[in-house]
Amino acid sequence: MNVNVVCIGKIKEAFFRDALDEYAKRLSRFCRFTVTELAEKQLEGKNEADIRIVKEDEGKRIVKAVKGYVVALDMRGEQLSSEALSAKLTGLTNVTSTVTFVIGGSYGLADCVLQRADFVLSFGKMTFPHQLMRVIAAEQIYRAFTIAEGSGYHK
Repeated sequence: MNVNVVCIGKIKEAFFRDALDEYAKRLSRFCRFTVTELAEKQLEGKNEADIRIVKEDEGKRIVKAVKGYVVALDMRGEQLSSEALSAKLTGLTNVTSTVTFVIGGSYGLADCVLQRADFVLSFGKMTFPHQLMRVIAAEQIYRAFTIAEGSGYHK
């Protein structure tokens, strides 16, 4: 299975990069794991119209970059336990060879991304930095595979 993470912006902090690299290494025994970073559009003003323009621009580029079954990460999505996410990923192996997780930029995801998504997943109502969200998503994807495998990682 191919598991992609499509996200906005580059990771600036080495500790986030190191953590993501560690989970990518761990995931290599279960899937082909890739991260696609799309350029973050600079906000010209601080009003709602400018934010909407940025989100729409990022959204169009995200939609062009996604493949396979698309899981958009958004606080308005459905919350799953780690076991339920594992079951969902396991079930998808019979349906598709590629699952793409989408993480938006600072202002969230455009409606066009949510409409393209096959599933909208929430990791809770709290707001996380979008760079940290990559690490959290990678860890949960790794956890899902280890649950399916029956290893002791998930306690």
